Order: sequence, then structure tokens, then C-alpha cells
Amino acid sequence: MKVLLTGASSFTGMWFARELARAGHTVVATFQQRPEEYTDALRKNRVALALESCEGVFSCSFGDAKFLDLAGREGWDLFCHHSAHTTNYKSEDFELAAALESNTRNIAAVLDTLVKRGCSRVLLTGSVFENDEGAGSEGLPAFSRYGLSKSFTYQAFRYHAARAGLALGKFVIPNAFGPYEELRFTAYLMKTWFAGRTAAVNTPAYVRDNIHVSLLAAIYAKFAVELSDRPGFSRINPSGYPESQGAFALRFASEMRPRLNLPCDVEFKQQVDFQEPRVRINTDLSDGLALGWDETRAWDEVANYYEGLFRSTKSAHRK
Repeated sequence: MKVLLTGASSFTGMWFARELARAGHTVVATFQQRPEEYTDALRKNRVALALESCEGVFSCSFGDAKFLDLAGREGWDLFCHHSAHTTNYKSEDFELAAALESNTRNIAAVLDTLVKRGCSRVLLTGSVFENDEGAGSEGLPAFSRYGLSKSFTYQAFRYHAARAGLALGKFVIPNAFGPYEELRFTAYLMKTWFAGRTAAVNTPAYVRDNIHVSLLAAIYAKFAVELSDRPGFSRINPSGYPESQGAFALRFASEMRPRLNLPCDVEFKQQVDFQEPRVRINTDLSDGLALGWDETRAWDEVANYYEGLFRSTKSAHRK
């Protein structure tokens, strides 16, 4: 397939681009900046890794004139819209209207252009943190204004894809973890352990769905290939380790301990703050073996990546 992909500089987007290419597809990825303009070292590294597997089109955002020209440049078998407005995504100051406009800019013109060039399928990335996604508690509310923006984006795409006669697939992401992610929960655990300290888990009671990013990417590539070219809608909610954050922290520690030769101690704090829904997980269990995915290798990759990232801290600790 010839695939047009947005969002390849993101953590999951980089993995998706590489996995689509590894599966034999030709991937053309858009980037909002030129490689040398990315100032964040982690994102800059992800861009470089993505470009090893795909052709890059730079200074190009969804819906702008350059993107419309690209959409009409040649025939596409699949359009994957993975990028999303994320500035201040955890804040109540997150600009909901600006995010929706950015995520869907000139959507009707984009989809019409793709159809004219023979494209019949669109794959949109969603989030389990949207309202009414996955399974869980409190009536499945959105986690945040960012979650609302993703839900509104999906509604806009479903409406316009139907009008354009396109097949629309929605790929709902849970909590992905692995090499090249932002410094979030698992990175905090690893940094703390390499510094010789006990990692505190402040929200052990939340039930979440953590998944290896390599497995998530393999599922994404398979879903992309199998997405029907007939008008209609389909969705997949891939699940990894649906369990409490406390249980996942213990799982993570047990996998890292023998690989790193570190204690990997964990301390649970008493959770009294439940600003987010207590339970939110995905619903489609993942068969990694059927995809040729190796769980042991995935844990090895996590250990090796963070050992390289935090090696100096570890060396200082050993002294």
C-alpha cells in the first residue's frame, strides 16, 4: 500500500510509521517542521528514526495548502491521520476549539481530494481517554478537554467520511509505553531506580490499560491492512495489561529487576485523590503471538533503552 501518515514525530506515530514500512508498505509522513527545527531532543530523535523508514514532507500541517497539494499529488491507498493538537493537553486551559480546528482543518476538501485520487480508506487515531470509549467507571466521561477534542475530532471525521463515501477506521490507543516515549510513568520508574531510590506510585488504585508500544504498532499495521475499502465504520480498542497502576508497577519492576540487576523497589502511596475516572481500559484483547510479536524481546528493548538513557546515573550510583 501507499500510505499518507500525519503525526510521525509523536511517540506512537514514529512506531506506527516504522511498523507500516516494516510490513512492506510505502509510507509518506508529514512533519510540521523541518528536522533541524525540532528543539526537543527526544522528538528530534524520533523524527530521525521515522525518516529511516519513510519519506518525509516537511513544514506541512493537516489541511493547509501544502497538505492539500500532497493529498492530490498521487494515488493513496490509505490515509492515516494520527497527528493531533496537544499543547497543554493536561491543562484546563487547553484550547478545545483551537484543537478541533487544527485537527480537522479543511477536512471536507482534504477528503474530497483523496477520493479523487482513488483513496477509499481513512484510519483515525482515537484515545481511550475520550468520552464513551473503552470500558470503565463513572459513565465513561472524557478525562480532560484534550479528551473532548479527540472525541469531537472523531465525530467530524465520521460525518465527513460518510459524506465522501470513505471507509473510516478508528484505532483507540490506551496507555502505550516503551522506547522513545515522553518522560512519563515508566520513565519515572526507571530514572528513580537508576538513581538508587525507591519509586513512589501515587495513584496505585487507578485501573488503566498499559500496552507495549511495539505490540500496539503491530496491531495498528494489521488493522490498517485489513480495513475495508467499502464505505462504513470500524473500530478497534487494543488492550495490553488491564490492571491497577499498582499491579502494573509491580509487573514492570519484576521484568526490569533481572534485566538491570537493580532492586527496582516500589512504594505505594495511599490514594485519596480521584480526579480521573477510577477505571478505564480497552476491550479488544491482543494476541501478540499471532502477530509474530515477542513479549520477552519487548521487555528487553525497554530495559536496553532506559539503560542507555540513564547509564551515567547508574554508574554514579554504583560508585
